[in-house]
Amino acid sequence: MSAPTVLVTGASGMLGGAVATALRDRGATVRAFQRRPAGIDGVEDVCGSLTEADDVRRAVVGADAVVHLAAKVSISGPESEYRAINIGGTENVLDALRANGGGTLVNVSTPSAAHLGRAIVGLDATPADPERARGPYARTKAAAELLAMDADGDDGISVTSIRPHIVWGPGDTQLVGRIVDRAASGRLPLLDEGMALIDTTYVTNAADAIVAAHDRIADVHGQSFVISNGEPRTVRDVFAGWCEAAGVPAPTLRVPGSVARLAGRLIERVWEKRPGHDEPPMTEFLAEQMSTAHWFDQRRTRELLQWTPRVSMDEGNARLAEWFRAHPVV
Repeated sequence: MSAPTVLVTGASGMLGGAVATALRDRGATVRAFQRRPAGIDGVEDVCGSLTEADDVRRAVVGADAVVHLAAKVSISGPESEYRAINIGGTENVLDALRANGGGTLVNVSTPSAAHLGRAIVGLDATPADPERARGPYARTKAAAELLAMDADGDDGISVTSIRPHIVWGPGDTQLVGRIVDRAASGRLPLLDEGMALIDTTYVTNAADAIVAAHDRIADVHGQSFVISNGEPRTVRDVFAGWCEAAGVPAPTLRVPGSVARLAGRLIERVWEKRPGHDEPPMTEFLAEQMSTAHWFDQRRTRELLQWTPRVSMDEGNARLAEWFRAHPVV
């Protein structure tokens, strides 16, 4: 049997790169689709825009499967941009699969697609809810997940959605890098003493779960799964572990969660009119994420995907520390 050809969208990102590498190492023929070359040895780059249907169709031609990770991931910005990339891009992927005669799709979503601002304590994957999800990223990813799942079983397409929760690892500039930079400058608050209990996912564990979904899609198509390490820790402990790995002081600034949510709402309004050069220091969604418990029951996920995390939180922090020794915080 010949090796499958798998297209990975968004392979220039940390998780996308890990997925492309894992598939390559298992013998798949892997293509990477994004705006600029991913530069992964043994992986073919196909450059283009997710919002251009012709670009996406060109990338999908001849592929047996697509792992769709590319998205606009941020805590601020015009909702139109999120809609064009997250919803419109997913539509383009589905249309390209239809034109290709079908195939399998692992749609990489997010737990925030079903996070309604309340605590999530030991739940499985609940339905994506674009009407009540918090913030433009979550709303558009929820809509994109519903769009993808509605296509399951039609036109020769099989779809499953994987929602990795708070993915982190060495070289992560989106999350760990921002946390460490703000902690080093004394600008990282702990909301409600940082006592909210949260799950996170080490990057190679998330990649392994996505590959498992690809392998088992005949059995799990039509279903959504939340992925995590299954080791809930307090926000304070998670941040402290990353800061220790980077060699910077853990955050000591304390802010009530209610105050941060109000401040985030006000900052968002100011940012809409006068955006800064970087993301805003706080948004209502970010304040909710930092002050609300969100951890998940992983039993169904592990049973059906036949997957378990290989890297513990402590081992992940040790690998992170090794990376920071080679790339010290300036």
